[in-house]
Amino acid sequence: MLRIKFTTQEIEALHYQRFHHPHPRVQIKMEAVYLKSQNLPHQQICLLTGITSNTLRSHLLDYQEGGLDRLKQSNFYQPQSQLLAHRESIEQHLNQNPPATIKQAQALIAQQTGITRSLTQIREFLLHLGIKCRKVGMIPAKASVEKQAQFLEQELGPRLKEAADEKRAVFFMDAAHFVLSPFLGFVRSAVRIFI
Repeated sequence: MLRIKFTTQEIEALHYQRFHHPHPRVQIKMEAVYLKSQNLPHQQICLLTGITSNTLRSHLLDYQEGGLDRLKQSNFYQPQSQLLAHRESIEQHLNQNPPATIKQAQALIAQQTGITRSLTQIREFLLHLGIKCRKVGMIPAKASVEKQAQFLEQELGPRLKEAADEKRAVFFMDAAHFVLSPFLGFVRSAVRIFI
């Protein structure tokens, strides 16, 4: 068992840092060492902080070797996607060649970067870039003449005008859809992706 002597100033600093440090994992480190300064048994400290006994020993050794400064270091493993190195070129390419599906986005990214990822990873990466999937809107097929005219005037007309001004993209998908209704897709964002 590690025997560490804590001064009053160190205990006060630990008490402060366990609530005010900006990184939550560092707060847990501070909490664990603070509870040790209060002479709680290791088993209870692990229970209260949700860490293992090996992790607690590691935190206590860090504190013993380097004090608060060592505990404040956050050397946590944070994997980075290889696609992030190509972020700008991918965004630019997707703006110029908007994919209709995640599968098309996957193929475009693999073609441009040589990096292949699963559909789920591509979806996560696109969300990280701020690109969202857009739902398509249905044209009322069996509506009355008044409803169709109203749709044309209030919904379709303004969107087509925005598309002509290059503020929106419009995609038409014919009646081959499983619902057997024509669809129009409207998108305002720079990159368009449909699923």
